Amino acid sequence: MTSHPPQAVPDGGKAVHGEPVRGPADTGGGPAPVALVTGASSGIGAAVADRLAAEGWRLLVSGRDQERLRAVAERTSATALPADLEDPGGTGRLVRDAALVTGGRVDLLVAGAGIGWAGPFASMPQGVIERIFMVDVVSAMELVRRVLPGMLARRGGHIVLIGSFAGTVGVREEAAYSAAKAALGAFADSLRYELAGSGVRITHVVPGVVDTPFFATRGVAYTRSRPRPMPVERVARVVTDAIRRGRDEVYVPRWLRIPVAVRGVMPWVYRRLAGKYG
Repeated sequence: MTSHPPQAVPDGGKAVHGEPVRGPADTGGGPAPVALVTGASSGIGAAVADRLAAEGWRLLVSGRDQERLRAVAERTSATALPADLEDPGGTGRLVRDAALVTGGRVDLLVAGAGIGWAGPFASMPQGVIERIFMVDVVSAMELVRRVLPGMLARRGGHIVLIGSFAGTVGVREEAAYSAAKAALGAFADSLRYELAGSGVRITHVVPGVVDTPFFATRGVAYTRSRPRPMPVERVARVVTDAIRRGRDEVYVPRWLRIPVAVRGVMPWVYRRLAGKYG
């Protein structure tokens, strides 16, 4: 695991208001900007970390699986900050540890941590709802709350929230997960309106089915033939492109906007199709 000593440096679709966060290529000889990526021990978070490292970001990676996180940190020259975001105090400790490493500066937050559960809602075990909302929604909001003051003070920063297509349309037998990702999307929209003109950007990334360990950890494997799970690298490319271009919201793949549009314009048609095809 590669680590960096503490240094004195402050906390913390469409183009949005404000200038883009200063990227590694245009620092004018100054220190590289700092990116904090959660859920980075595997899946989308790990792939995003790889791309950000290649682009020259000073990288902090966080996740629960310490062995996998160490591997990601080693190959990206990042600082590993293990954290369990199911723990109500986990986000506070993560931001505190990040502040010790960077002097408090976080220029880019990619909130990629997420868990799910699949099956009939009536048979969901006790406590699963709380776990899903703590990791997928509460921890992301808490992280944003803690790094946002520094971004506002510097009039620059970027927050990327990794959502899910399930949160835009709802998915059968994933009621709690769909609800959590819907909440994250509403949070992204609300915060974007609030921060207009502040220099801080909000990007909501909405991927479809992605080939990650998510399906193993949710307890039910993905068995549909279509759509086929896409590689995490495809999502990571979209994330880094959205950061460079200052996108409000991006769907991966882009055609996912079509069912969302159908649901908005003709909800009865969408529900009939969803009921038939799932």
